[in-house]
Order: sequence, then structure tokens, then C-alpha cells
Amino acid sequence: MNALTVLAAGLAGLALATPVAAADVGGRWLTPTGATIETYSCGNALCGRIDTSEGLRKNPDMRDTKNSNASLRSRPVKGLVMLSGFTGGPSKWSGGQVYNPQDGRTYSGSVELTAPDKLKLTGCALAIFCKSQEWKRVN
Repeated sequence: MNALTVLAAGLAGLALATPVAAADVGGRWLTPTGATIETYSCGNALCGRIDTSEGLRKNPDMRDTKNSNASLRSRPVKGLVMLSGFTGGPSKWSGGQVYNPQDGRTYSGSVELTAPDKLKLTGCALAIFCKSQEWKRVN
């Protein structure tokens, strides 16, 4: 194998490996339920807030009425931080929390960028009962 062939093979491998690692996880993501979540950097962590959902389209003044903390039940759902404290990267984050306003509970979780336009969110209760969703990037 000559040097040019080795260099070409190396560059091809780099080109295939780069998109997920280099892709920015920040932006808007569509969930399977039709909600749009905006992810962003919050210090050294990854966070996300609710941009819109089917419920918010019907009732833009929707409140966090199912929150297990009664003092938080009057806060608006729009803009609510539902992902917080995820660390790691550039393609996988863990150690964070996922708040689900549909049941008012907070779960441990992880986030993985599986392709430049796909994000896998996993939330766990008691670290053994886990559910995952695939989110798609919104342009």
C-alpha cells in the first residue's frame, strides 16, 4: 500500500466518524409525541426546555399542574426546563435529570446524539426501569 492510499483511507474514515462528533446538539428537537424541545449549553452541562407541544398549542397558558411539588404547579409549561445537568459529550451525555410534566416526576437519564439529526433520550426510574425515545432535529 502506498502512502497516498493510506492517507485516502484515513481521511475517508475520519469523514465517516466526524459528523456525529462534530454535530452541535444544541437546537430544536421534535419528540414522538409532537413536542418541540430546545437543547442548549447551561454552563458545562446540556439542558433542554419545552418550546411547544400539542397541549401548548391548544392552551398556550398551560401550567405544570401535575408537579409533585405543589409550590411549582402554577409555573408555565412553555419554557420549562425539562433536561438538566447532563455532562459528557461530544455525542453522549449522562448524569442528568429528565422532568416529565405529563406525570410531574423527575427521572435520571442520558442523551446520545446517534446521528446529526437524531437524539436518543433515555429516562430511568430507580435506575432499572428505563424508557428511550428518539428525537428528530427540527430545521
